[in-house]
Amino acid sequence: MIYVKVYRVQGEVLLAACDEELLGKTFREGELKLEVKERFYKGELVDEDRLEELLDEATIANLTGERCVSKAIELGYVDPERVLRIQGIPHAQMARLFF
Repeated sequence: MIYVKVYRVQGEVLLAACDEELLGKTFREGELKLEVKERFYKGELVDEDRLEELLDEATIANLTGERCVSKAIELGYVDPERVLRIQGIPHAQMARLFF
């Protein structure tokens, strides 16, 4: 399962999503630090199919964990070459640009 939280601010839809087991953990590698904070990520607990619907609506997404990043790659929202790994944990960000 995946935790998702949606923020709606000034016309933007920010989706924060992380794999359930990563919530509340911190990962470090060299100068990099990834904090999977409850106050940012902890919202509704959903399955991967619901994540697809939320990504369709999002203008910005912050994704952490193997399941949610893999799903975003599978759906074409994230380029696998742009995924950052910290202690083996994948992290990706997405921004949808409108012209």
